[in-house]
Amino acid sequence: MQAACVKINGMRMHRKDNLDARLAACGDIMTGADLTEKNMKKAAGMKAYLDFAALFNNNNPVHLEIGCGKGGFVCGMARLHPDINFVAVEKVSNVIITACEAAKAQELKNVHFINCPAEVLPRYIKDGIVSRIYLNFSDPLPKLGYAAQRLTNPRFLALYSALLKAGSELWQKTDNEDFFNYSLESFKECGWLIKEVCRDLAAFPFEGNVVTEHEQKFMDEGKKIFRAVVCPPLE
Repeated sequence: MQAACVKINGMRMHRKDNLDARLAACGDIMTGADLTEKNMKKAAGMKAYLDFAALFNNNNPVHLEIGCGKGGFVCGMARLHPDINFVAVEKVSNVIITACEAAKAQELKNVHFINCPAEVLPRYIKDGIVSRIYLNFSDPLPKLGYAAQRLTNPRFLALYSALLKAGSELWQKTDNEDFFNYSLESFKECGWLIKEVCRDLAAFPFEGNVVTEHEQKFMDEGKKIFRAVVCPPLE
C-alpha cells in the first residue's frame, strides 16, 4: 500500500488522490526521472538527454525553472512568452502534478516538466543549451548542516554554469534575506558576475515580473522580496 502522506521539507503533506494515474495522464508534458540509482552523482551520469527541439517542435530558446512548485510562475511566463520554451523542474511528485495539470488546463504548448532533483538535471539536459535559469523562492534550508543542499551552494552553481549558454543569466527571487546574502556570497566565491541586486522588489519592480500567489502572499504580509541577476564566469 502506498503512503497516504509524503514529507516535504520535513513537513507531512497528504498524498494527492490518484496521484500515479494523474502523473501518467501528464506524461506528454512531463518526464518522470528514473531514480532507481539512489546515488545522485551516478544517476546524473546515466545520460538520457531530452530532445527539446522534438518535444516543442521548434528551436526556440530554453529557459529553466528549478523548483517550480505548483507552476504559477512557469505558466505565467509561458503565456507571456510563447516564443520561449520553458522547462520546469520539481522533485516532489505530489507538488508537480498541480503544475502539470495547470499547464494542460491552460493548453500551454511551450512548457515541459521534469520530476527530479536538481542534482539529476545533467542526465536530461545537455550542457550549454539553457538560455536562462530561474530560482524562485527556493527552500532557504537555514540550518547550518543543510548548506550543501541550498540551491545556490557552489556545487549547484557549477551545475548551472555547465547547463547555461555562454553569457546567459540566472534570475533569483527569495523572501529570505539570510539566504539571499548567502547566495550573493556563493556567487562571488564562484566567480559569477553579479549584474543586479534588489532588496525590495515591491519598491523597485521590473517590467515583465510574474508575481505568483506565493510571492503575493509574502508582499501582503509586508515581507521584502529580494532579487538578483547573475552570470556564470567566462571560461
